[in-house]
Amino acid sequence: MKKIIFLAAILSTILNAFSQNVISIIPEPVKLTRSEGKFVLPSNISISADPDPGLKQAIAGLTARLTIPTGCHVALNNSHTPTISLRLNKNAVADLGSEGYQLHVTLKNVIISANTPAGVFYGVQSFLQLLPAEITSDSIIKNIAWVAPCVSVTDYPRFSWRGLMLDVSRHFFTKEEVKKYIDQMATYKYNVLHLHLSDDQGWRIEIKSLPQLTQVGAWRVKRTGLWSEFLPALAFEKPTDGGFYTQDDMRDMINYAKDRNISILPEIDVPAHSLALIASFPNLSCTQLPYSVNAGFRSPTRDDNALCIGNDSSFVVLDKIFSELAALFPSEYIHVGGDEAYKGFWADCPKCQKRMTDEKLKNVDELQSYFIKRMETMLKSKGKKLIGWDEILEGGLAPEATVMSWRGMKGGVEAARMNHHVVMTPWDYCYLDLYQGEPGVEPPTYGMCRLMDSYNYDPVPDSVDEKLILGGQGNLWTERVSNFRHLEYMMWPRGLALAEVYWSPKTSRNWKNFIEKMEDHFGRLDAAGIKYARSAYNVIYTPVKTNDSRSYKLKLSTEINGLDIFYTFDGTNPDPYYPKYNGEPISFPVGATQITANTFRNGKMVGKQVTIKKDDLPARYNQGHHQY
Repeated sequence: MKKIIFLAAILSTILNAFSQNVISIIPEPVKLTRSEGKFVLPSNISISADPDPGLKQAIAGLTARLTIPTGCHVALNNSHTPTISLRLNKNAVADLGSEGYQLHVTLKNVIISANTPAGVFYGVQSFLQLLPAEITSDSIIKNIAWVAPCVSVTDYPRFSWRGLMLDVSRHFFTKEEVKKYIDQMATYKYNVLHLHLSDDQGWRIEIKSLPQLTQVGAWRVKRTGLWSEFLPALAFEKPTDGGFYTQDDMRDMINYAKDRNISILPEIDVPAHSLALIASFPNLSCTQLPYSVNAGFRSPTRDDNALCIGNDSSFVVLDKIFSELAALFPSEYIHVGGDEAYKGFWADCPKCQKRMTDEKLKNVDELQSYFIKRMETMLKSKGKKLIGWDEILEGGLAPEATVMSWRGMKGGVEAARMNHHVVMTPWDYCYLDLYQGEPGVEPPTYGMCRLMDSYNYDPVPDSVDEKLILGGQGNLWTERVSNFRHLEYMMWPRGLALAEVYWSPKTSRNWKNFIEKMEDHFGRLDAAGIKYARSAYNVIYTPVKTNDSRSYKLKLSTEINGLDIFYTFDGTNPDPYYPKYNGEPISFPVGATQITANTFRNGKMVGKQVTIKKDDLPARYNQGHHQY
């Protein structure tokens, strides 16, 4: 037994040493040079920092991480020989810009320098990622060698807009949960949190001049199960599910995010997706019918969820809303949505038809364009810029609007060629509510966005001036995301991939290297108690057409290279004693109705067991990659 314990201790030491040989900074730095040796964290750590209030959060975050899991003592001490120095450049280094940094880890000390406090903050995040994964723990970890490899790093972002969108309308997340989300974003150098604050299913921000919005629009009847299959509100059923942020709550979140160099972008989705607004003020729709806030059911007819553009009251209410938002949010932008507007009610509405006649508008597309242009004028009067989904192109784009392109890249290309700024967020690469692996073992949703899809996409299309592409973001719609743990599962690791897309030089991105780093970061997420998906380890089934038009073979693959796939056709659970997939498409034996496969690395199962039925192959073949 003593020999076994001794060997286990040696193995642990070897594995720890090996892990320290892997430098796993995400996102990948612009330039990193490794030197011989390691920096050993002493039990008493002194931090020296320039006397700038902007460095407060970088110091606080660094101190907490170096204290909690290590048990070390950390003091802010501007001594001649500090352990860690945080410095603002007296003469700005041009290449670093406003968010870049330089990090030097030597045998004796750590120096982080930048032109701005934001750059120092990002340098701290990179330094912490050089330490063992357990540095993210919120409890003390013993028997760990707290060392970091000696390196020199020069780093700065490719794009100024590195965002994540969180839909708090479909499911409400508390202020504390949003702060936790902000912390996770900051670790990977995201700098924009786009909050989807209104939709058919809930109004989430206090507007003091319009208390009905949160008295009525913030609440719906409680439903649990599969989204879009819920029953609508029953007679006399009380709406108890929901919530909203007071303006004080939001100020708190704005300041919390600002301390972590993140700007919060508010979105009020108009003219469609406005049922929570219409439920609060029924006179604002073309039909003026009374509605309750949508509880997550799909209407058999087109939703009456668009504001009446011919009704002056719509603009009076919106002016009150945007006046308060403009005063509340420091962001230079306000997002007005503008997507998925069903225009049938406008076509039949006397008020909308009169508006079209008065304004000499040819069709309902131009009516929506009129609405968006009027929103731009309204926001400009309040010192804000308008940004909206790519449908705002329809009927003519507002003169200074910024386009967020979600229906693929086409809308962004069109807007850029019109000399408008663009944020790229195409659904098939950036929608984090989509399936990320084989649907049979994933929570139910729609469409497909694998980890590799997110990592390999580039926000700048050919023939478009990169200067017009502000950057991009991942969007997490929450129709099917009802709690924070599931939010994390959908967010990571695709959020790691997008962080590298938006920060790192395109030429430095490397899939194999990213996977190695990702696996190290899984340990960091584990230590921090953050949930994530291992879907990239699961088998992928791809139907291959044979000469017989009614017959298909199957190709088996994985996103992560080097995994072994074992399979069976008899319904049993395959392990390394079953047939191993050799890379060639395989046929179903006579009588077989399904195939089951598992993925393994060094004899250990790393993915989930996945089964697909033979009868499902034609549909999968026809729907193609982005469905499966």
